[in-house]
Amino acid sequence: MKRRRRMFAKYASLITALVSAALLGSGLLEIYISHRERHATLDAVQYDKAKAAAASVARYIEDLARQIEWATATAPGVAAPDLERQRIEYLKLLRLAPPVTTVSLLDASGRERLRVSRLDPDRKESRADLSQHPGFITASAARIHFGALHFADQTEPQMTIAVPATAGDGSVTLAVVNLKFVWTVVTEIKVGERGYAYVVDARGRLVAHPDISLVLQMTDLAALPQVRAALARQDGADALRQPNEGARDLNGQPVLAAYAPIAPLGWFVFVEQPREEAFTPLYAAMWRTGVLLLLGLGLALAASLMLVRRMVAPIGALRLGAQRIGEGTLGHRIRVETGDELEELAGQFNRMAAQLEELYADLERRVAERTRDLDVANQAKSRFLAAASHDLRQPMHALRLFVGQLRSSTEGADRNALVERIDAAVTAIGDLLDKLLDISKLDAGVVAPQPQDFRIADLLDAIETQFAPLAREKGLKFRIVPSSAWVHNDPVLLQRILLNLVSNAVRYTARGGVLVGCRPRGHSLRVAVWDTGCGIPEEHREEVFREFVQLENPERDRSKGLGLGLAIVSRLAQLLGGHIELRSAVGRGSMFAIDVPLADAALQVEGAQAQRALQPREANLRGTFVVIVDDDEPALAGMQGLLKDWGCLTLTAGSAAEALSKLTEHDRPPELIVCDYRLRAGDTGIEAIRRIRMAAQCSVPAILVTGDTTPEVLRAANENGLTVLHKPVSPVKLRALLAQLLASALASNPQGSVEAPG
Repeated sequence: MKRRRRMFAKYASLITALVSAALLGSGLLEIYISHRERHATLDAVQYDKAKAAAASVARYIEDLARQIEWATATAPGVAAPDLERQRIEYLKLLRLAPPVTTVSLLDASGRERLRVSRLDPDRKESRADLSQHPGFITASAARIHFGALHFADQTEPQMTIAVPATAGDGSVTLAVVNLKFVWTVVTEIKVGERGYAYVVDARGRLVAHPDISLVLQMTDLAALPQVRAALARQDGADALRQPNEGARDLNGQPVLAAYAPIAPLGWFVFVEQPREEAFTPLYAAMWRTGVLLLLGLGLALAASLMLVRRMVAPIGALRLGAQRIGEGTLGHRIRVETGDELEELAGQFNRMAAQLEELYADLERRVAERTRDLDVANQAKSRFLAAASHDLRQPMHALRLFVGQLRSSTEGADRNALVERIDAAVTAIGDLLDKLLDISKLDAGVVAPQPQDFRIADLLDAIETQFAPLAREKGLKFRIVPSSAWVHNDPVLLQRILLNLVSNAVRYTARGGVLVGCRPRGHSLRVAVWDTGCGIPEEHREEVFREFVQLENPERDRSKGLGLGLAIVSRLAQLLGGHIELRSAVGRGSMFAIDVPLADAALQVEGAQAQRALQPREANLRGTFVVIVDDDEPALAGMQGLLKDWGCLTLTAGSAAEALSKLTEHDRPPELIVCDYRLRAGDTGIEAIRRIRMAAQCSVPAILVTGDTTPEVLRAANENGLTVLHKPVSPVKLRALLAQLLASALASNPQGSVEAPG
């Protein structure tokens, strides 16, 4: 019950939290959207009103300018009676346009000819010089001039409008306009209950405001954030559309403000509303949303308690049932009748328990089988190690005895015979190590097939040349059935398979003969080796492909082989994508066969001739310059002595640095490199060969000698394109490989030099 209460509280709080988060998220999103929409609405309203007010003020000023222009339509020349007529027109202007307080007529030189005012006495021909007045200068260029704001007697705001005469005689009319009448325009603009509009000039001074006293006090509003932002864009472009979040009124209270420019004057109309009043509807909506959220949370809590209460009981049954199944009572079944997914889950638990019963029984059976397999594998491993140990100890034992005899023998003939026996023992050890190395390479996956099209007859001819004499010596018939087929495979690996099969057939056949033949089978060619030997019993046909298994050699006679040939054959066949088929009858003989893919099309005779022309010609090692690198002094001396006996010129070194130092004393690059893999100070033969090639500025053929058979070493050598010889090295193999590398280098470069590496 305690655990159930914890689960109840956990899921109740979780569901409540999820529902609450959803409600809060939706509520906050609604508030955010409402806030944005309210902003947008207020922005549109205030901006539209600001534009309307700016247009009204602009029309008002432009109407005054047109009335002044009409009053100058009959502007006279010089005659006094004409001045009287103009005075009458100016008096009409003062009557029709109350904002105009004073009108002056200036001649083309800027001298005052006439002055009419509603504040001062009229005067004629005062000849006052007003040529430097900004209005006269602008109007002289045939443009209407709207002057800057100024205050008459430091109280009333005024401005000057200068209009050129329509007669084109250069005269100008200057009219002083009282701007108190703009007040009627801004007082008509209302935004909410406390919103208002006002006008400032290009310097931020108040021109019109609902509170006329502020205008009469010459209030400067340039310090207000919204006014400062407007003055920063004197051209009026991109008028403020978004409410200015930092806007303040004269009392420092936050307001929402929008403005629009009055184009002909460079003034700005501002429309403002207190933020508190503007967002009052939004705050009311937020309160309503909060109340709804609280109601929703209460409902969510009640619903979660009811839902979790219904979930607890079946979940508890599931928990107890799973616990009993986990304790090993696989026959237990869970009963939940809710008609929903929980009942389905209980059914899945029951099916799982049934499957676990079956799997447990099957697992016990597999464990028993695997235990038996491990026992068999351990026995096979023991047999493998015992056979390998025996086959290694036998020649080593003989070798030790031969060395003892060699030390005590004084006659030359006895010494020669002992040397031959020692050589045979060393050869036996080398053969066993080579076979084990072949298996290690195949298991490590470092041998990669290189398929190509070739004539199977060339491979059969090589087999006949090698084994026909051996068969005749044993009194066996040896026959190769000729074939003109072309196949697509790796010729080297396929030849090793057939050599092992034919070698076993000749070795284990006492009478009769050996037959090697080919037969097409669809898109492949079957190559089979038949013998009339003793045959292989059916129960041993899989065993013969294991290492060191020899059915007819319990005494481990090395003359009958090592028991590794078929193991290598099986691995090579798998590497080539095939398998070895075995048929055998005890007392009658055996047949080993492998299927090889046929070539897509036979090569042309010219292609075969060209292929034969590319075969490397024999090379003479005499006079060849060979660099030998080995940090083991006896091995270095032995390799140097062997190569000198073959007529080579040698340079010996214990490291790459020593070899490079000695090469500077020679005037010819090396033609061959023989390098041990492991050198002093952690250096490797691969790195040493690379450095010597770079110093020689040519790709010198090289052999890497090593006793390390790990896959990493073999892969590294393959990646660097190096030929590997494993210790102990056979002199015959070493000489053949050196001659082959030298001949290949000469064939690729008949001039006798080797191309520099890329």
